[in-house]
Amino acid sequence: MADLLTLVGENHPVARQAALLPERAQQEVRLARALFDPLAESKFYRKEFGGQEYWNRWDNTLRLPLWYGPDLRLGYERNVGPRMSEQDATPTAGLSYVGLSVPLAQGLLFDERRAAVRQAQALRGLAEAERVAALNKLLLSAAKDYWSWALAHERLRLLQANYRLAEVRYRAVRERVRQGDMAAIDSVEALTELQNRQAQQLQAVVEWQNATLSLSNYLWDPQQRPRELPASAQPQPLPPPAAWQAGPAVPLEQLVSQARQQHPDLLKTRAKLAQLDVEQRLVRNKLLPKLSVDYNLLLRGRPYQPEVAYGPAPLYQYNYKLGLSFAYPLLLRQERSKQQLARLKIREASLSLAQSTRDIDTGLRQTANEQQGLFQQLGVQQQLVANAQRLRDGEQARFENGESSVFLLNAREAALLSTRLKLAEYQAKYAQTQAAIRWAAGLAPDSLP
Repeated sequence: MADLLTLVGENHPVARQAALLPERAQQEVRLARALFDPLAESKFYRKEFGGQEYWNRWDNTLRLPLWYGPDLRLGYERNVGPRMSEQDATPTAGLSYVGLSVPLAQGLLFDERRAAVRQAQALRGLAEAERVAALNKLLLSAAKDYWSWALAHERLRLLQANYRLAEVRYRAVRERVRQGDMAAIDSVEALTELQNRQAQQLQAVVEWQNATLSLSNYLWDPQQRPRELPASAQPQPLPPPAAWQAGPAVPLEQLVSQARQQHPDLLKTRAKLAQLDVEQRLVRNKLLPKLSVDYNLLLRGRPYQPEVAYGPAPLYQYNYKLGLSFAYPLLLRQERSKQQLARLKIREASLSLAQSTRDIDTGLRQTANEQQGLFQQLGVQQQLVANAQRLRDGEQARFENGESSVFLLNAREAALLSTRLKLAEYQAKYAQTQAAIRWAAGLAPDSLP
Protein backbone atom coordinates (compact mmCIF):
# COMPACT_ATOMS: atom_id res chain seq x y z
CA MET A 1 0.00 0.00 0.00
CA ALA A 2 2.91 2.33 0.66
CA ASP A 3 3.86 2.17 -3.02
CA LEU A 4 0.28 2.91 -4.03
CA LEU A 5 0.05 6.05 -1.87
CA THR A 6 3.43 7.18 -3.16
CA LEU A 7 2.28 6.84 -6.76
CA VAL A 8 -0.97 8.63 -5.97
CA GLY A 9 0.87 11.51 -4.31
CA GLU A 10 3.28 11.88 -7.22
CA ASN A 11 1.23 11.24 -10.34
CA HIS A 12 -2.48 11.67 -9.64
CA PRO A 13 -3.93 14.74 -11.42
CA VAL A 14 -5.48 16.04 -8.19
CA ALA A 15 -2.11 15.81 -6.44
CA ARG A 16 -0.44 17.61 -9.32
CA GLN A 17 -3.10 20.29 -9.31
CA ALA A 18 -2.55 20.77 -5.59
CA ALA A 19 1.19 21.06 -6.18
CA LEU A 20 0.54 24.04 -8.46
CA LEU A 21 -1.06 26.08 -5.67
CA PRO A 22 2.20 27.12 -3.90
CA GLU A 23 3.76 28.11 -7.23
CA ARG A 24 0.69 30.16 -8.03
CA ALA A 25 0.91 31.88 -4.65
CA GLN A 26 4.59 32.59 -5.25
CA GLN A 27 3.71 34.30 -8.50
CA GLU A 28 1.10 36.36 -6.65
CA VAL A 29 3.86 37.57 -4.32
CA ARG A 30 6.03 38.35 -7.31
CA LEU A 31 3.16 40.26 -8.88
CA ALA A 32 2.66 42.30 -5.72
CA ARG A 33 6.36 43.08 -5.46
CA ALA A 34 6.18 44.45 -9.00
CA LEU A 35 4.52 47.51 -7.46
CA PHE A 36 7.99 48.42 -6.17
CA ASP A 37 9.71 48.00 -9.53
CA PRO A 38 11.51 51.07 -10.91
CA LEU A 39 9.61 52.84 -13.65
CA ALA A 40 11.26 54.74 -16.49
CA GLU A 41 9.15 57.20 -18.50
CA SER A 42 9.96 59.45 -21.41
CA LYS A 43 7.58 61.89 -23.14
CA PHE A 44 8.27 64.15 -26.10
CA TYR A 45 5.83 66.62 -27.67
CA ARG A 46 6.40 69.18 -30.43
CA LYS A 47 3.89 71.72 -31.68
CA GLU A 48 3.92 73.66 -34.95
CA PHE A 49 0.96 75.53 -36.38
CA GLY A 50 0.65 77.92 -39.32
CA GLY A 51 4.32 77.49 -40.19
CA GLN A 52 5.37 78.70 -36.74
CA GLU A 53 7.07 76.69 -34.03
CA TYR A 54 5.26 76.79 -30.71
CA TRP A 55 7.27 74.60 -28.36
CA ASN A 56 9.17 71.38 -27.73
CA ARG A 57 8.55 69.36 -24.57
CA TRP A 58 10.78 66.50 -23.47
CA ASP A 59 10.41 64.89 -20.04
CA ASN A 60 12.38 61.84 -18.80
CA THR A 61 11.77 60.33 -15.38
CA LEU A 62 13.04 57.34 -13.41
CA ARG A 63 10.82 56.60 -10.41
CA LEU A 64 12.06 54.34 -7.62
CA PRO A 65 9.36 53.35 -5.11
CA LEU A 66 10.81 52.75 -1.65
CA TRP A 67 9.40 50.25 0.85
CA TYR A 68 8.64 52.78 3.57
CA GLY A 69 6.42 55.02 1.46
CA PRO A 70 8.57 57.66 -0.27
CA ASP A 71 9.20 57.70 -4.00
CA LEU A 72 12.62 58.69 -5.30
CA ARG A 73 12.65 60.38 -8.70
CA LEU A 74 15.48 61.11 -11.09
CA GLY A 75 14.77 63.07 -14.22
CA TYR A 76 15.65 65.42 -17.00
CA GLU A 77 13.25 67.81 -18.72
CA ARG A 78 13.67 70.31 -21.53
CA ASN A 79 10.78 72.60 -22.41
CA VAL A 80 11.75 75.30 -24.90
CA GLY A 81 10.09 77.30 -27.64
CA PRO A 82 8.93 80.85 -28.45
CA ARG A 83 5.44 80.21 -27.08
CA MET A 84 6.34 78.11 -24.04
CA SER A 85 4.82 79.47 -20.85
CA GLU A 86 7.27 80.83 -18.32
CA GLN A 87 5.95 78.46 -15.69
CA ASP A 88 6.90 75.39 -17.71
CA ALA A 89 9.93 76.76 -19.55
CA THR A 90 13.42 75.44 -18.78
CA PRO A 91 16.86 76.66 -19.74
CA THR A 92 17.92 75.80 -23.25
CA ALA A 93 20.14 73.06 -21.90
CA GLY A 94 17.25 71.65 -19.86
CA LEU A 95 17.00 70.80 -16.18
CA SER A 96 18.13 67.72 -14.29
CA TYR A 97 16.55 66.93 -10.95
CA VAL A 98 16.63 64.55 -8.04
CA GLY A 99 13.36 64.49 -6.14
CA LEU A 100 11.73 62.83 -3.19
CA SER A 101 7.98 62.50 -2.52
CA VAL A 102 7.26 61.72 1.13
CA PRO A 103 3.80 60.99 2.58
CA LEU A 104 3.64 62.47 6.07
CA ALA A 105 0.30 61.01 7.21
CA GLN A 106 -1.64 58.55 5.07
CA GLY A 107 0.79 56.15 3.42
CA LEU A 108 3.72 56.81 5.74
CA LEU A 109 3.40 53.68 7.90
CA PHE A 110 1.32 51.61 5.48
CA ASP A 111 -0.01 51.90 1.95
CA GLU A 112 -1.57 49.89 -0.87
CA ARG A 113 1.76 48.63 -2.17
CA ARG A 114 2.89 47.20 1.14
CA ALA A 115 -0.59 45.82 1.79
CA ALA A 116 -0.57 43.98 -1.54
CA VAL A 117 2.77 42.34 -0.70
CA ARG A 118 1.64 41.35 2.81
CA GLN A 119 -1.59 39.88 1.53
CA ALA A 120 0.23 37.96 -1.18
CA GLN A 121 2.62 36.58 1.43
CA ALA A 122 -0.36 35.46 3.52
CA LEU A 123 -1.72 33.84 0.37
CA ARG A 124 1.33 31.58 0.28
CA GLY A 125 0.33 30.11 3.62
CA LEU A 126 -3.23 29.71 2.38
CA ALA A 127 -2.08 27.98 -0.81
CA GLU A 128 0.15 25.58 1.11
CA ALA A 129 -2.71 24.71 3.46
CA GLU A 130 -5.02 24.11 0.50
CA ARG A 131 -2.38 21.89 -1.10
CA VAL A 132 -2.01 19.79 2.04
CA ALA A 133 -5.79 19.57 2.49
CA ALA A 134 -6.36 18.42 -1.09
CA LEU A 135 -3.53 15.90 -0.95
CA ASN A 136 -4.60 14.49 2.42
CA LYS A 137 -8.17 14.12 1.23
CA LEU A 138 -6.99 12.31 -1.90
CA LEU A 139 -4.75 9.95 0.08
CA LEU A 140 -7.53 9.22 2.56
CA SER A 141 -9.87 8.32 -0.28
CA ALA A 142 -7.18 6.10 -1.81
CA ALA A 143 -6.51 4.39 1.53
CA LYS A 144 -10.20 3.69 2.11
CA ASP A 145 -10.65 2.31 -1.40
CA TYR A 146 -7.53 0.18 -0.92
CA TRP A 147 -8.97 -1.47 2.18
CA SER A 148 -12.31 -1.89 0.43
CA TRP A 149 -10.35 -3.68 -2.29
CA ALA A 150 -8.61 -5.82 0.34
CA LEU A 151 -11.99 -6.64 1.90
CA ALA A 152 -13.39 -7.68 -1.49
CA HIS A 153 -10.37 -9.94 -1.97
CA GLU A 154 -10.82 -11.54 1.45
CA ARG A 155 -14.54 -12.03 0.85
CA LEU A 156 -13.82 -13.70 -2.48
CA ARG A 157 -11.20 -15.96 -0.89
CA LEU A 158 -13.59 -17.07 1.87
CA LEU A 159 -16.44 -17.72 -0.56
CA GLN A 160 -14.18 -19.65 -2.92
CA ALA A 161 -13.03 -21.87 -0.07
CA ASN A 162 -16.65 -22.29 1.03
CA TYR A 163 -17.65 -23.26 -2.51
CA ARG A 164 -14.86 -25.81 -2.81
CA LEU A 165 -15.93 -27.37 0.48
CA ALA A 166 -19.54 -27.63 -0.73
CA GLU A 167 -18.35 -29.16 -3.98
CA VAL A 168 -16.41 -31.88 -2.16
CA ARG A 169 -19.36 -32.57 0.11
CA TYR A 170 -21.78 -32.82 -2.80
CA ARG A 171 -19.61 -35.46 -4.45
CA ALA A 172 -19.33 -37.38 -1.21
CA VAL A 173 -23.06 -37.23 -0.52
CA ARG A 174 -23.89 -38.25 -4.06
CA GLU A 175 -21.63 -41.26 -3.72
CA ARG A 176 -23.19 -42.25 -0.41
CA VAL A 177 -26.65 -41.92 -1.94
CA ARG A 178 -25.56 -44.18 -4.77
CA GLN A 179 -24.36 -46.72 -2.24
CA GLY A 180 -27.61 -46.45 -0.30
CA ASP A 181 -26.08 -44.99 2.88
CA MET A 182 -28.08 -41.75 2.56
CA ALA A 183 -31.45 -40.70 1.27
CA ALA A 184 -31.73 -39.15 -2.19
CA ILE A 185 -33.08 -35.93 -0.67
CA ASP A 186 -29.67 -35.36 0.93
CA SER A 187 -28.05 -35.07 -2.50
CA VAL A 188 -30.64 -32.45 -3.42
CA GLU A 189 -29.80 -30.58 -0.22
CA ALA A 190 -26.08 -30.72 -1.00
CA LEU A 191 -26.63 -29.63 -4.60
CA THR A 192 -28.82 -26.72 -3.55
CA GLU A 193 -26.19 -25.54 -1.10
CA LEU A 194 -23.48 -25.89 -3.76
CA GLN A 195 -25.46 -23.75 -6.20
CA ASN A 196 -26.19 -21.18 -3.52
CA ARG A 197 -22.49 -20.88 -2.70
CA GLN A 198 -21.67 -20.69 -6.39
CA ALA A 199 -24.01 -17.72 -6.77
CA GLN A 200 -22.35 -16.02 -3.77
CA GLN A 201 -18.94 -16.64 -5.29
CA LEU A 202 -19.95 -15.15 -8.63
CA GLN A 203 -21.28 -12.05 -6.87
CA ALA A 204 -18.00 -11.77 -4.95
CA VAL A 205 -16.07 -11.93 -8.23
CA VAL A 206 -18.07 -8.98 -9.56
CA GLU A 207 -17.45 -7.01 -6.35
CA TRP A 208 -13.73 -7.80 -6.54
CA GLN A 209 -13.56 -6.65 -10.15
CA ASN A 210 -15.41 -3.41 -9.37
CA ALA A 211 -13.19 -2.74 -6.35
CA THR A 212 -10.15 -3.27 -8.58
CA LEU A 213 -11.49 -0.76 -11.09
CA SER A 214 -12.18 1.77 -8.33
CA LEU A 215 -8.62 1.46 -7.04
CA SER A 216 -7.24 1.70 -10.57
CA ASN A 217 -8.72 5.20 -10.82
CA TYR A 218 -5.86 6.41 -8.59
CA LEU A 219 -3.12 5.02 -10.82
CA TRP A 220 -1.38 7.34 -13.31
CA ASP A 221 2.10 7.25 -14.74
CA PRO A 222 4.48 10.25 -14.83
CA GLN A 223 3.28 11.06 -18.36
CA GLN A 224 -0.30 11.47 -17.05
CA ARG A 225 -1.55 8.30 -18.69
CA PRO A 226 -4.08 6.23 -16.72
CA ARG A 227 -2.91 2.83 -15.59
CA GLU A 228 -4.72 -0.32 -14.45
CA LEU A 229 -3.92 -2.69 -11.64
CA PRO A 230 -2.41 -5.88 -13.06
CA ALA A 231 -4.56 -8.99 -12.78
CA SER A 232 -1.94 -10.59 -10.55
CA ALA A 233 -2.02 -7.74 -8.01
CA GLN A 234 -2.89 -8.86 -4.49
CA PRO A 235 -3.61 -6.62 -1.49
CA GLN A 236 -1.74 -6.93 1.76
CA PRO A 237 -3.58 -8.92 4.44
CA LEU A 238 -6.19 -7.23 6.59
CA PRO A 239 -4.83 -6.05 9.97
CA PRO A 240 -4.10 -9.14 12.09
CA PRO A 241 -4.87 -9.32 15.85
CA ALA A 242 -1.29 -8.29 16.67
CA ALA A 243 -1.93 -4.90 15.00
CA TRP A 244 -5.18 -4.12 16.83
CA GLN A 245 -4.97 -1.27 19.32
CA ALA A 246 -7.59 0.23 21.61
CA GLY A 247 -6.55 3.77 20.70
CA PRO A 248 -4.27 5.75 18.38
CA ALA A 249 -0.57 4.96 18.45
CA VAL A 250 0.04 8.60 19.40
CA PRO A 251 -1.76 9.81 22.57
CA LEU A 252 -5.11 11.37 21.69
CA GLU A 253 -4.44 14.67 23.45
CA GLN A 254 -1.18 14.99 21.54
CA LEU A 255 -3.06 14.43 18.28
CA VAL A 256 -5.66 17.03 19.29
CA SER A 257 -2.93 19.56 20.07
CA GLN A 258 -1.20 18.76 16.80
CA ALA A 259 -4.44 19.17 14.87
CA ARG A 260 -5.05 22.61 16.42
CA GLN A 261 -1.62 23.72 15.25
CA GLN A 262 -1.30 22.26 11.77
CA HIS A 263 -4.66 21.10 10.49
CA PRO A 264 -4.92 22.56 6.97
CA ASP A 265 -8.49 23.80 7.50
CA LEU A 266 -7.33 25.84 10.50
CA LEU A 267 -4.24 27.04 8.67
CA LYS A 268 -6.44 28.28 5.82
CA THR A 269 -8.62 30.25 8.22
CA ARG A 270 -5.56 31.72 9.95
CA ALA A 271 -4.13 32.76 6.58
CA LYS A 272 -7.42 34.49 5.76
CA LEU A 273 -7.27 36.24 9.13
CA ALA A 274 -3.76 37.45 8.31
CA GLN A 275 -5.05 38.89 5.04
CA LEU A 276 -7.94 40.56 6.85
CA ASP A 277 -5.54 42.05 9.40
CA VAL A 278 -3.59 43.61 6.55
CA GLU A 279 -6.82 44.95 5.09
CA GLN A 280 -7.85 46.42 8.43
CA ARG A 281 -4.47 48.05 8.87
CA LEU A 282 -4.77 49.63 5.44
CA VAL A 283 -8.29 50.88 6.20
CA ARG A 284 -7.10 52.44 9.43
CA ASN A 285 -4.39 54.23 7.53
CA LYS A 286 -7.05 55.65 5.21
CA LEU A 287 -8.50 57.57 8.17
CA LEU A 288 -5.41 59.78 8.16
CA PRO A 289 -5.28 62.87 5.93
CA LYS A 290 -3.38 62.81 2.66
CA LEU A 291 -0.38 64.98 3.38
CA SER A 292 2.72 64.72 1.24
CA VAL A 293 5.82 66.78 0.52
CA ASP A 294 7.60 66.85 -2.83
CA TYR A 295 11.11 68.24 -3.01
CA ASN A 296 13.29 68.35 -6.13
CA LEU A 297 16.90 69.49 -6.41
CA LEU A 298 17.41 71.20 -9.77
CA LEU A 299 20.47 71.49 -11.94
CA ARG A 300 20.88 73.16 -15.29
CA GLY A 301 21.76 70.80 -18.14
CA ARG A 302 21.58 67.07 -18.73
CA PRO A 303 22.54 64.59 -16.01
CA TYR A 304 26.28 64.06 -15.72
CA GLN A 305 26.85 66.66 -18.46
CA PRO A 306 25.89 69.98 -16.88
CA GLU A 307 26.64 73.26 -18.49
CA VAL A 308 27.46 74.58 -15.06
CA ALA A 309 29.83 72.53 -12.96
CA TYR A 310 28.47 70.70 -9.93
CA GLY A 311 28.98 72.44 -6.63
CA PRO A 312 27.18 73.85 -3.63
CA ALA A 313 25.89 76.93 -5.37
CA PRO A 314 23.90 75.33 -8.17
CA LEU A 315 22.49 72.64 -5.91
CA TYR A 316 21.56 74.53 -2.82
CA GLN A 317 21.32 78.19 -3.74
CA TYR A 318 17.71 78.61 -4.83
CA ASN A 319 17.78 75.63 -7.21
CA TYR A 320 14.88 73.57 -5.98
CA LYS A 321 11.19 72.93 -6.43
CA LEU A 322 9.05 72.34 -3.36
CA GLY A 323 5.45 71.16 -3.16
CA LEU A 324 2.99 70.41 -0.38
CA SER A 325 -0.40 68.73 -0.86
CA PHE A 326 -3.21 68.12 1.59
CA ALA A 327 -6.59 66.40 1.29
CA TYR A 328 -9.04 65.12 3.88
CA PRO A 329 -12.68 64.05 3.51
CA LEU A 330 -14.79 65.88 6.07
CA LEU A 331 -17.31 63.14 6.88
CA LEU A 332 -15.14 60.02 6.43
CA ARG A 333 -18.24 57.94 5.78
CA GLN A 334 -16.54 55.72 3.22
CA GLU A 335 -13.45 55.14 5.35
CA ARG A 336 -15.42 54.45 8.54
CA SER A 337 -17.71 52.04 6.70
CA LYS A 338 -14.74 50.17 5.31
CA GLN A 339 -13.21 50.00 8.77
CA GLN A 340 -16.41 48.58 10.23
CA LEU A 341 -16.68 46.06 7.39
CA ALA A 342 -13.10 44.96 8.01
CA ARG A 343 -13.90 44.46 11.70
CA LEU A 344 -16.96 42.39 10.84
CA LYS A 345 -14.95 40.22 8.43
CA ILE A 346 -12.33 39.59 11.10
CA ARG A 347 -15.03 38.76 13.62
CA GLU A 348 -16.65 36.32 11.21
CA ALA A 349 -13.31 34.67 10.45
CA SER A 350 -12.48 34.42 14.17
CA LEU A 351 -15.82 32.77 14.90
CA SER A 352 -15.29 30.43 11.96
CA LEU A 353 -11.84 29.54 13.33
CA ALA A 354 -13.29 28.78 16.77
CA GLN A 355 -16.05 26.61 15.28
CA SER A 356 -13.65 24.80 12.96
CA THR A 357 -11.31 24.10 15.88
CA ARG A 358 -14.19 22.64 17.86
CA ASP A 359 -15.37 20.56 14.89
CA ILE A 360 -11.88 19.19 14.30
CA ASP A 361 -11.47 18.30 17.98
CA THR A 362 -14.85 16.58 18.02
CA GLY A 363 -14.24 14.73 14.77
CA LEU A 364 -10.87 13.49 15.98
CA ARG A 365 -12.29 12.27 19.29
CA GLN A 366 -15.22 10.61 17.52
CA THR A 367 -12.86 8.74 15.21
CA ALA A 368 -10.76 7.66 18.20
CA ASN A 369 -13.94 6.42 19.92
CA GLU A 370 -14.82 4.53 16.74
CA GLN A 371 -11.39 2.89 16.77
CA GLN A 372 -11.83 1.87 20.39
CA GLY A 373 -15.27 0.43 19.63
CA LEU A 374 -13.89 -1.47 16.64
CA PHE A 375 -11.09 -2.86 18.81
CA GLN A 376 -13.67 -4.29 21.19
CA GLN A 377 -15.85 -5.54 18.33
CA LEU A 378 -12.86 -7.24 16.74
CA GLY A 379 -12.13 -9.11 19.97
CA VAL A 380 -15.73 -10.26 20.34
CA GLN A 381 -15.99 -11.18 16.67
CA GLN A 382 -12.78 -13.18 16.85
CA GLN A 383 -14.31 -15.21 19.70
CA LEU A 384 -17.48 -15.67 17.67
CA VAL A 385 -15.42 -17.04 14.79
CA ALA A 386 -13.65 -19.46 17.14
CA ASN A 387 -16.96 -20.60 18.63
CA ALA A 388 -18.57 -20.99 15.20
CA GLN A 389 -15.54 -23.02 14.10
CA ARG A 390 -15.96 -25.35 17.09
CA LEU A 391 -19.65 -25.78 16.37
CA ARG A 392 -18.95 -26.51 12.72
CA ASP A 393 -16.20 -29.02 13.57
CA GLY A 394 -18.49 -30.72 16.10
CA GLU A 395 -21.30 -30.91 13.57
CA GLN A 396 -18.87 -32.37 11.03
CA ALA A 397 -17.91 -35.08 13.51
CA ARG A 398 -21.57 -35.86 14.18
CA PHE A 399 -22.24 -35.96 10.44
CA GLU A 400 -19.45 -38.43 9.87
CA ASN A 401 -20.86 -40.59 12.68
CA GLY A 402 -24.30 -40.49 11.08
CA GLU A 403 -25.80 -38.41 13.90
CA SER A 404 -26.43 -35.24 11.86
CA SER A 405 -27.71 -34.17 8.48
CA VAL A 406 -26.48 -32.22 5.50
CA PHE A 407 -28.90 -29.44 6.34
CA LEU A 408 -27.48 -28.93 9.87
CA LEU A 409 -23.91 -29.11 8.64
CA ASN A 410 -24.66 -26.50 5.96
CA ALA A 411 -26.28 -24.29 8.56
CA ARG A 412 -23.18 -24.48 10.79
CA GLU A 413 -20.92 -23.65 7.87
CA ALA A 414 -23.14 -20.75 6.84
CA ALA A 415 -22.92 -19.38 10.38
CA LEU A 416 -19.13 -19.77 10.37
CA LEU A 417 -18.86 -18.01 7.01
CA SER A 418 -21.04 -15.16 8.23
CA THR A 419 -18.84 -14.61 11.30
CA ARG A 420 -15.67 -14.71 9.20
CA LEU A 421 -17.07 -12.19 6.72
CA LYS A 422 -18.12 -9.93 9.58
CA LEU A 423 -14.65 -10.17 11.09
CA ALA A 424 -13.13 -9.20 7.73
CA GLU A 425 -15.47 -6.19 7.53
CA TYR A 426 -14.36 -5.07 11.00
CA GLN A 427 -10.72 -5.50 10.03
CA ALA A 428 -11.12 -3.39 6.89
CA LYS A 429 -13.08 -0.75 8.78
CA TYR A 430 -10.42 -0.70 11.48
CA ALA A 431 -7.72 -0.05 8.87
CA GLN A 432 -9.82 2.73 7.33
CA THR A 433 -10.34 4.26 10.77
CA GLN A 434 -6.58 4.30 11.35
CA ALA A 435 -6.17 6.37 8.19
CA ALA A 436 -9.13 8.58 9.14
CA ILE A 437 -7.57 9.42 12.52
CA ARG A 438 -4.45 10.80 10.88
CA TRP A 439 -6.56 12.72 8.37
CA ALA A 440 -8.68 14.17 11.21
CA ALA A 441 -5.44 15.33 12.84
CA GLY A 442 -4.41 17.09 9.63
CA LEU A 443 -1.82 14.48 8.64
CA ALA A 444 -1.45 12.35 5.55
CA PRO A 445 -2.87 8.83 6.03
CA ASP A 446 -0.27 6.23 6.91
CA SER A 447 0.51 3.52 4.44
CA LEU A 448 0.00 0.94 7.18
CA PRO A 449 -2.76 0.75 9.80
